[in-house]
Amino acid sequence: MRAKAKYDRTVARMRFMAGMLLLAAGLGAAPALAESKAVPSSRQQVELSFAPLVKQVAPAVVNIYTKTEVRQPISPLFNDPFFQRFFGDEFFGGPDRKRIQNSLGSGVIIDPGGLIVTNHHVVADADEITVILSDRNEFEAEVVQTDKRTDLAVLRIGTGGRKVPALELRDADELEVGDLVLAIGNPFGVGKTVTSGIVSALARTNVGISDFRSFIQTDAAINPGNSGGALVSMDGKLVGINTAIFSRSGGSIGLGFAVPSNMVATVVAAAKGGKLVRPWFGATAQNVTAEIAASLGLERPQGVLLSEIYPNGPADRAGLEVGDIVAAINRREIMDAQELRFRFATLPVGGAADLSIIRMGDTMDKSLALEAPPEIPPRNTTTLGGRSPLAGATVANLSPALAEEIGADLTLEGVIVLGVERGSPAHRFRLQRGDTVVELNGKSVTSVRILEELTSTRGRVWELTMRRKGRPYRIAVRG
Repeated sequence: MRAKAKYDRTVARMRFMAGMLLLAAGLGAAPALAESKAVPSSRQQVELSFAPLVKQVAPAVVNIYTKTEVRQPISPLFNDPFFQRFFGDEFFGGPDRKRIQNSLGSGVIIDPGGLIVTNHHVVADADEITVILSDRNEFEAEVVQTDKRTDLAVLRIGTGGRKVPALELRDADELEVGDLVLAIGNPFGVGKTVTSGIVSALARTNVGISDFRSFIQTDAAINPGNSGGALVSMDGKLVGINTAIFSRSGGSIGLGFAVPSNMVATVVAAAKGGKLVRPWFGATAQNVTAEIAASLGLERPQGVLLSEIYPNGPADRAGLEVGDIVAAINRREIMDAQELRFRFATLPVGGAADLSIIRMGDTMDKSLALEAPPEIPPRNTTTLGGRSPLAGATVANLSPALAEEIGADLTLEGVIVLGVERGSPAHRFRLQRGDTVVELNGKSVTSVRILEELTSTRGRVWELTMRRKGRPYRIAVRG
């Protein structure tokens, strides 16, 4: 009885996997997707193995090792001229001590010519990148494309004309919650490891890993070192790049997240064809809460509410209006503002997107042109000098192109702070990257040129008005 109960529990857990495993084990031709999910009919089907599928896909997953030279400051006392006079930099090897930092991760070959996808954070700032294939051959890799906003990077290895195993990308929108997946990577540096699980959730947008958030969630074990590895569906195709885990201990607790293959495809296309350019929407949207849905007469919260539209931008020219609800893009339902941004980020420039709009209770369709954001006005990147409290700040004119590039609000205008030199007057003035300068000493700041003119004059008191994370912020300091 106990053995039978154990068997019954096993059958219940694997009620939908038999058809998919038939593909992996090569026991039959692939039926239609809906027909391939069935309850196992025999003990033999329950005992089917992932081994044939692993043999097929694992060679395309690689180990990545990086070396980075970091400078570790010694005691700040030795930056003092008094100590330098008596001891000299040579006494302690200079003001900074050099150290080599090693890290590891995983990657996926997506082109037989040697193109590899991994996470941006795996190779960020690396001085040397070594890729080790399944056959233990090692190659030095170069970074072809990196995108911090999606946490993706594309590498290339020189194979000397030799074809290497590669995985084909599958449309992640075909996945359903409950589908079986494999995660393959190099956790903790122990070597290539395969774990199995299911798709736990789709379009997870509340995970603050990158700017474009719509992750695949899986309970397949993902651990440190798995970053950049493959999330593979049962047909042997790549559906995601394993990126992060939620953990209180550092180990897997069954909450892993992968960047969908849709986003991977856009970064790979840019690596093959040049600069990464995403289309812009030209409007600001907010989530539709239960209260907003009730006030608009909706049966349930759905879509996103347009709160601001950029004049003569794509949304404006498509006939969208403030108060419209964008319910779907290309027949894909939109649940929140993060998913809207993700959907647009996966679309290529050129052509158009089909939008489903709800306006005053009526549903209508709109066609929106997929255009590259314009750089108007030119950014005119400048580092402010002189004796003003803003000296040391690097600023630029905001444009849709620059806003898209740095992840700022596309509807903002004026002058934005791109960086602040540590220890500079601007740093002491508490300026931060992303601040938008609005006024200086009561005068409107609409361009870098005007800001330069205002900071070239001396004053006893400097009063700055800016916007920080959407809120007004004022600072006053004596000159």
